[in-house]
Amino acid sequence: MHLDAVDLRAFYYRSALGRQAQRVIRDALVRRWPDVRGRTVAGFGFAVPLLRPFLPEARRVVGLMPGPQGVMHWPAGLPNVSVLCEETLWPLATGSVDRLVLLHGLETSDHPDALLAEAGRVLAPGGRAVFIVPNRAGLWSRSDATPFGYGRPYSTSQLEAQLRRNHFRAERTTSTLYQPPRDTRLWRRMAGVMESAGRHIPVFAAGGVLIAEASYSPHRPSRTGLTEAVRRPLRVLEGIAQPVPEPARRTARAGQGDAAGPGPCRAGRSAPRGRVSGASPEGCGSVTALLEGR
Repeated sequence: MHLDAVDLRAFYYRSALGRQAQRVIRDALVRRWPDVRGRTVAGFGFAVPLLRPFLPEARRVVGLMPGPQGVMHWPAGLPNVSVLCEETLWPLATGSVDRLVLLHGLETSDHPDALLAEAGRVLAPGGRAVFIVPNRAGLWSRSDATPFGYGRPYSTSQLEAQLRRNHFRAERTTSTLYQPPRDTRLWRRMAGVMESAGRHIPVFAAGGVLIAEASYSPHRPSRTGLTEAVRRPLRVLEGIAQPVPEPARRTARAGQGDAAGPGPCRAGRSAPRGRVSGASPEGCGSVTALLEGR
């Protein structure tokens, strides 16, 4: 179930902890995509807090917000680029997005596979998508004080497996947001040190969120029956029995002429070569006998 846009806006724009989380995740995203000149960038869920750095250079920036969540005007002080849409039916053309970000969209969706299919539809060839979800091993997924405590948290293997089932290939998966979800001055002062340590020490991989960058490979169904269909094009005739050659039938069964005498000669039938039509040596005499009596 999606969170409400009012609550998400209050967290990311009005609380110190939310602004800190916004800065950390946004910086990690910018490090992955430092150059978006001439590209179309879109975000789904509540990804607009991460999209502001792309406004000056990107060709187009779009914020997609699902209906159950609600929508808000964004960016403040500039023409609106956010739109309310169906979760699995986005108002974007196929292959029109070069960079796609999902934040608070996948883990709260009731139809994650259909959502991923729609994300793959709008991605352009060579496009990249970033999926930001709560980390099952982190502290943020265990706290109801933040939006990351709602929905389905993922482990790295679970997230990559779901992406793979929907024809996405995870290129790089990392974690971030290592500071505890505590809105105190002490933890805010230590946030920079903890984030730096988390990025440079691979063992310390229990950040609050997972960031998976993936590419999309459209599904190409295998045509296993194509070769067989070409080899046997007239399948409409299948099931009809093939003709079986049978020996020619004689006019009289074997032994019948000895017991009952000569059988009648039936004229008007075509006979095999060397015989008179309708006659046999046993029933009507030989050809020589017939000629002598003529």
